[in-house]
Amino acid sequence: MQDEKAFISELINPKTQNEAFRKLLQLYQKPLYYHIRNMVLNHDDADDVLQNTFFKVFSNLKNFKGDSKLYSWMYRIATNEAITFIQQRAKKQGISSEEVQQKAINKLESDVYFDGDEIQIKLHKAIATLPEKQQLVFKMKYFEELKYEEMSEILNTSVGALKASYHIAAKKIEEFLNTN
Repeated sequence: MQDEKAFISELINPKTQNEAFRKLLQLYQKPLYYHIRNMVLNHDDADDVLQNTFFKVFSNLKNFKGDSKLYSWMYRIATNEAITFIQQRAKKQGISSEEVQQKAINKLESDVYFDGDEIQIKLHKAIATLPEKQQLVFKMKYFEELKYEEMSEILNTSVGALKASYHIAAKKIEEFLNTN
């Protein structure tokens, strides 16, 4: 924790912030990209949301209180940015967030950055049928392999609630895959 406080000080200090921010990007760009990509599904959209995420991280670092790990705080920002992105796209198109997700899934097959197969597309379709919170919990646990304790810190939810959400989501996905 002491190392993290020193790193945050470097990020805030005008003399060291450029080098520290490069290090921050090096450490977190890839995992945050994949977290966002799991939510928005499209490579270009994920890149845009990632850029917005790092902009918010950089501009709000001075407000970071250290109540959680820097990693968790950044994931929370990335999660909120991705959700906001999906909601704004839905509003702009005059459709629901769920319909935005369905459209993104339908475009996956033609996405040059998607290397999945028919089964993975079917899995994404099953995930899209879940409520937003269950989708998020399932994706974080299944695709990103985050521990419940990490998810709890990122989502500000109890471990028990996350386990229940994941269990319910997994059952619904299994049911979808068996009937479709």
